[in-house]
Amino acid sequence: MGMHTARDSLRWHLIETSPGAFDFSSALPMIRAARESGIQVIWDLMHYGWPDDLDILSPEFIHRFAAFARAAAGILQEETQGAPIICPINEISFFSWAAGEVAYFYPFLNRRGEEVKEQMIRAAIAAMEAIWEVAPDARFVHCDPLIHVTAHPKRPHQKAAAERHRRSQFQSWDMISGRRKAHLGGHPKYLDIIGANYYIHNQWIHGGGPNSLLPPKHELHRPIWEILQEIHARYQRPIFIAETGIEAEERPAWLRYISNQAREAIHNGVPISGLCLYPICNHPGWDDERHCHNGLWDYADEAGGREIFAPLEIELKQQQQAFEAFMAGEGSTPFMHDGAPSPELQDAARKMKRLSEFGRKRRRR
Repeated sequence: MGMHTARDSLRWHLIETSPGAFDFSSALPMIRAARESGIQVIWDLMHYGWPDDLDILSPEFIHRFAAFARAAAGILQEETQGAPIICPINEISFFSWAAGEVAYFYPFLNRRGEEVKEQMIRAAIAAMEAIWEVAPDARFVHCDPLIHVTAHPKRPHQKAAAERHRRSQFQSWDMISGRRKAHLGGHPKYLDIIGANYYIHNQWIHGGGPNSLLPPKHELHRPIWEILQEIHARYQRPIFIAETGIEAEERPAWLRYISNQAREAIHNGVPISGLCLYPICNHPGWDDERHCHNGLWDYADEAGGREIFAPLEIELKQQQQAFEAFMAGEGSTPFMHDGAPSPELQDAARKMKRLSEFGRKRRRR
């Protein structure tokens, strides 16, 4: 399919089988398969999982995570070529909310989200330092959701609260870079690459209620390229869309929409370096084990074969061609939806211009 980069996870709970003992047998087949097939992998070290014996709020958690990160970097140095690209902890802001604020993830804490967030920041910093000891050229990705929250026009008294919630998306990146709560040890050198995760439920009206989500055609919806532009203006770091996707028949239209938004961001000076489909294969639902049809390929059959979702396959190829043309300065043509290009997509296509050449990525250390 012409895709040469993926995100995947080294599963800590399977690798550290007992305190201080690391067994990478669950990871080596993946690492070697990626190497043999020429796939560059951005490796997550903690994607909502850790060894059962650890209390995530204990000092031991930070020491153990740093040791695991050092061991993982050593394996990647032995088994792969080039600088490893590592996401220490996936979605610190979302995880802190889910595990520490609203008791959605284990350990099901309430109103302790800030405490969990600070602990994750300390752990991520310790992990990066440990990785640099083994792989001085390692690059780091910090992924969190892009969100937009606004007050309902009939409830202007909620504007300040909505804005506070909207600006909460910056907290983890601010802490990592030392802008916020400097006592945690943050510094600009730790904020390398920003991973921006975006789904259709990432914009809403403050206070909830019926029809509170803000899909692309809603009058209060904020274009994603503007959010990306704000993130870049704030941090001046390279960005990639680290997760995006939708279920069922909307998959091709969603990819088309996100791709147009990415090109518009690039046109406006944002160094977007990639767009990552989540997931690449269908999977069971988080909450109910249902069969989620949101990937490019379906479940494997008994022979290991996977049926591809043809409409998304076609759209993916079209978007690859559109990006190639855009990067070459050839512009693009409107993308078709249900037989006719929508005004929104026509407008986005018209705005596409030649990509300015960006300077080389500067070293962070």
